[in-house]
Amino acid sequence: MRTVLKWFALVLVVLAVPAVGATLSAFAAVGALYSPGPQRPVPAPAAAPHDPAKPTAVVVVGDRGAVVSDVLAPYEVLAASGRFNVYTAAPHREPKPLTGGLDLVPDFSFDDLAARLGPEPPDLVVVPALPDLGEPSTEPVKAWLRAQAARGAKLLGVCNGGGVLASAGLLDGRPATAHWLKLETFADDYPAVHWARGQRFVDDGDVVTTAGILSGIDGTLHWVERLAGRDVAAGVAKAIGWRHYGTAVPVTPPAGMPDAAAIVNAGFRWHPDEVGVLLTNGVGEIELGSVFDTQGQSLSSRTLAVSADGGPVRSRHGLAFVPRASLAAAPDLDRLLVPGATRGVTSPPGVPAPEYVHDRPGFAYDTAVSGLARSTDVATARWTAKVLELPAGGIVFEGRAWPWLPTALPIALILLGAAAVAVVIRLRRRHGAQG
Repeated sequence: MRTVLKWFALVLVVLAVPAVGATLSAFAAVGALYSPGPQRPVPAPAAAPHDPAKPTAVVVVGDRGAVVSDVLAPYEVLAASGRFNVYTAAPHREPKPLTGGLDLVPDFSFDDLAARLGPEPPDLVVVPALPDLGEPSTEPVKAWLRAQAARGAKLLGVCNGGGVLASAGLLDGRPATAHWLKLETFADDYPAVHWARGQRFVDDGDVVTTAGILSGIDGTLHWVERLAGRDVAAGVAKAIGWRHYGTAVPVTPPAGMPDAAAIVNAGFRWHPDEVGVLLTNGVGEIELGSVFDTQGQSLSSRTLAVSADGGPVRSRHGLAFVPRASLAAAPDLDRLLVPGATRGVTSPPGVPAPEYVHDRPGFAYDTAVSGLARSTDVATARWTAKVLELPAGGIVFEGRAWPWLPTALPIALILLGAAAVAVVIRLRRRHGAQG
């Protein structure tokens, strides 16, 4: 028995170093997705006119940010329809970190939005996944959501925005869905909700909830169809390149663990690529989301939002973003990605040549994930499509098959640990024999 315990202890010692390193690395990788940026001047609100003849849609962002695609994809769908006043709002009007450090300046604080709308609530409120779900910092958002629902606002919970609505008590006794990675956890945390599996979105009258991240496009188009008509929704889907409108798209079954490629990247890619993302005026919101979320969800790189002069930029439909550096002053970058239609970028000395992510026709995320396969590996790109809930049919996956270098690291550490244990055992035996 003593021998068995000794060998068991030795195995634990050998595995301890890679296990501890992987855990610390994974926490750092996830934490970096929403790291706050430096203090910067906040651009003035856009002077967009409010059309009282149109319904108003508001996309909410928490004080600690939100998932970038949950915010930007529904925003562009609604804005591109031309049938809504579309705003972003947060408890306070200051830069909010979206996934990967894309800092959005909301159009309004909750108080300023109330002043703009008067006594009427928004017609539709879009609720994204928040990184601080379950923490006290979400209370202002939950209180605001309860107030809007009580006044008759319709709700769209995107991805784990369903968890935000559930935590606010707005889904009790109702069917709903969420991201496949969190669905079973939510079923335990919010048992009063009837969690549905295997559906891109669940329509329960005045509340629609969606499955994983890009299922939010389906849920938003569904609301556009309900509020503005099927022809309008079909036109928006065509405009953004979403080929799946009106089709039955499979949904990833609920599961408790990420894919092996994600575990390897999170735990053992100890020096991820430093990727600059160039923000330019007029870039599409979905194009921006496709770059930041593809890179972030892959867990293979860290992104830095830059602009040519370090100043704020406005997207195609008027959202304000503040970069974290100018292109010339960016820290050492391994790559420079340029979303959207911008071409002819000249890199300053020491900055990598630009890579134009959307250099071919098609849905922005298809192109971004295909590029990820070429630059990183196919297994990482397939994981990214899966976690984004992006249908993989039609995406070209070409490149290395697997993240071999990060995989070799734990193997090397285990071998080194085994060798060190073997040396210690041999020295102790020699010492015992001499004694």
